[in-house]
Amino acid sequence: MSKIKILKRLFKNYTGKFLNKILLAGFFSIIVAASTSATAWLLDPAIEKIFLNKDQTLIFLIPIAIILAFSAKGTSLYFAKLLMINVSEEVKKMMQTDMLKSFIKADTEIIENKHSGKYISNLNFDVNQITILLADALLSLFKDSLTLIGLLIVMFFQNWKLSLIAIFMIPLASITAKILAKRMGKVTTQAQEKSGDLNRYLIDLFKNHKLIKIFQREDYEEKRSEKFVNDLKEKSAKIAAIYIRSAPIMEILTGIMIAILIFYSGKLIINDEIGINNFFSFLAAMMLAYQPVKTLTKVNVGIGQGLAAAERILPIIDKQNEISLNEQGAKLNISEGNIVLDKINFAYKSNPENKVLQDMSLKFTGGKMTALVGYSGSGKSTLLNMIPRIYLPTSGNIYFDDQDISLVNLESLRNQISIVDQNTTLFDDTVFNNIKYARPDADKKDILEAAKLSMSDEFINNLENGYETMIGENGVKLSGGEKQRLSIARAFLKNSRIILLDEATSSLDSETEEKIQKALDKLIINKTTIVIAHRLSTILNSDNIYVVDKGKIVDHGKHEELLNNSKIYKNFYQRQIKQN
Repeated sequence: MSKIKILKRLFKNYTGKFLNKILLAGFFSIIVAASTSATAWLLDPAIEKIFLNKDQTLIFLIPIAIILAFSAKGTSLYFAKLLMINVSEEVKKMMQTDMLKSFIKADTEIIENKHSGKYISNLNFDVNQITILLADALLSLFKDSLTLIGLLIVMFFQNWKLSLIAIFMIPLASITAKILAKRMGKVTTQAQEKSGDLNRYLIDLFKNHKLIKIFQREDYEEKRSEKFVNDLKEKSAKIAAIYIRSAPIMEILTGIMIAILIFYSGKLIINDEIGINNFFSFLAAMMLAYQPVKTLTKVNVGIGQGLAAAERILPIIDKQNEISLNEQGAKLNISEGNIVLDKINFAYKSNPENKVLQDMSLKFTGGKMTALVGYSGSGKSTLLNMIPRIYLPTSGNIYFDDQDISLVNLESLRNQISIVDQNTTLFDDTVFNNIKYARPDADKKDILEAAKLSMSDEFINNLENGYETMIGENGVKLSGGEKQRLSIARAFLKNSRIILLDEATSSLDSETEEKIQKALDKLIINKTTIVIAHRLSTILNSDNIYVVDKGKIVDHGKHEELLNNSKIYKNFYQRQIKQN
């Protein structure tokens, strides 16, 4: 995306909504420019009338005028900056909101393809760069350009020959700014990547804190953390170094320019081509012009940073999901609850050559329990994720009671599905709100009943604050079995026709597993249930068992049939007997 297109997009979607405030800030900038120029111009009559002609009438008026000019400049500058800070913070809020909406609505595969730490860096680091672009760069561009124009007018009014020499510095400053801006865009991108790396590491650090303790890797992680922090420091320091690199260049240019001007103006004064009052007024205007020229060189750098950040953010906001909500589609109508998968193939977009599922055709009978069995990595969980359309098949179709789910309203499809898996996801909220998440309109009575049916009330009532207990990040204050029962409580509350169980009782002790199995037995009554189970003891009574191997269905039938006819299933079963 070109810089012009990025600027147009930012104006259309964000800054354009605050055009009245931006124009008002522009009005105050005009006052700033006029009052700065007036200060330089007032030195002409001050020197001529007061110091040379000793005119008593202006000895009070000119100082008062100078005070008024500075007061107008200071007040206007304050209001201009205040307005642009408000605009930039509003734009920041809008951009972050748009990015969060994009994250929330994004296809799961999109989110999984990039570490969450990188997205957090986009949300914070990059948006802050755009805030700086608006709060500082945009205002400075307008304010300092007008101030420079006003001071140039004063300079030309005093002496056009000296002015031509002075403005020679402007193109030199512009060339410097262009070179620095190009370099700044590249370094800012690198800094954003390092910021993302640090966020990624921080998330992993918190997630794996116990692991670090168990394997005594504190020293190793300290060294790693030092590297991540140092890498970001190096890039941040480089940004700062580039940002101030214009200062010595401008100082040298200004010094040379003042020396030339003093030399040349001395000759003009000796030849009576310019008065001493005109010279000092000109010199004041030129010295005041130094600041806006210096600022404008940095503005170009700031704009480069902001545009580079926008170039990274806008594609995230614009990302189109492959899985459509299909809001205009017919609502799913389930009568029997049969699910048919017809010739399903699937490969992740990040690795299209590796076919995770290959030509899979199978049926899940309504109101019955069907199991998927196979070794880790055989494609069972991926297959399960096809049913609520978390992933889309590369080819093939899925039908609910002869209705193609790719054509139905997605909300109506997911309303009919609940999932309980081994990686229970909980929010850092109360127990009550975590259960209620499944159905926000549920009343307290329904939530308490769901907790009772899932056998969650047993441990909830023993918690410090009962249902109002905060459970910590992803339920860190609860045991694995307690988290699993809350997940089942959500499924009870939702009361959907389709139940997906993905290793729901794995890694639990026998007593906890027995409690959860009892809760699940109640949950799946008259529901179409699809179970992935590592422990075959939980699926012996399944109406049908599919054996999955390397992305293919290799056998199916009841438990006894498979023991006699399926080598893979028999092998799987015998291994578990030995383990037990």
